[in-house]
Amino acid sequence: MRNKTIIVLTGAGISVESGLATFRDAGGLWCGHRIEDVATPEAFGRDPKRVHEFYNLRRAQLKDAAPNAAHLALAKLAARWQGRFFLITQNVDDLHERAQTLHPPAIGYQLFHMHGELNKARCQASEEIIDWRDDLTVATPCPCCGKPGSLRPHIVWFGEMPLHMEFFAKIFPECDLFMSIGTSGNVYPAAGFVREVRALSRSHTVELNLEPSLVNSLFAEKIYGPAGEIVPRYVERILAGEV
Repeated sequence: MRNKTIIVLTGAGISVESGLATFRDAGGLWCGHRIEDVATPEAFGRDPKRVHEFYNLRRAQLKDAAPNAAHLALAKLAARWQGRFFLITQNVDDLHERAQTLHPPAIGYQLFHMHGELNKARCQASEEIIDWRDDLTVATPCPCCGKPGSLRPHIVWFGEMPLHMEFFAKIFPECDLFMSIGTSGNVYPAAGFVREVRALSRSHTVELNLEPSLVNSLFAEKIYGPAGEIVPRYVERILAGEV
């Protein structure tokens, strides 16, 4: 498979061992908040102060997190892979990027945040995306237009279209190995990627998860356990030519 195309999808489960909470718990809460109150365009329009405070807290928590063994294993694979490697993450953290500082990726590698990035803000007037690691408030002036209140978190909220979807449709037919790591199979369109890959390519599909996802039956290979244990082992198998 040395010159083949790998596509990896990661979800919140890969960052649990770094101390970041999964997307939502059994009670329908997200870090103690109702999704409807902090993760929709309507919530931001209704109470931007509350939404900013929520993402300020998440941004602060991210500063204390570090890449775990699963992030580092994928970075190692990206650095050594001779073919094309597309990493699609549903996560808004920057732990994949930080892992890559230890293992700089090869030229065929691309990383996509389909749900946005916590350390970026977006101007609602110009749509310009700005690196942002500090707190945001309704009084924060936008660097590009100067207007206070113009900035919003660069996060794809419920009811909004995930990023890069047109590009994903182009690369799925070229896939040789599709890996889904730390995903629940509950959030679409990402949960449907394995079905699309199977329909468009002859890819080998593998789910690496703490427990079976809601779409586990669609995968040819299934490996369960903590991401920090099973992902490094599977990466070593790939690099050894066993996959």
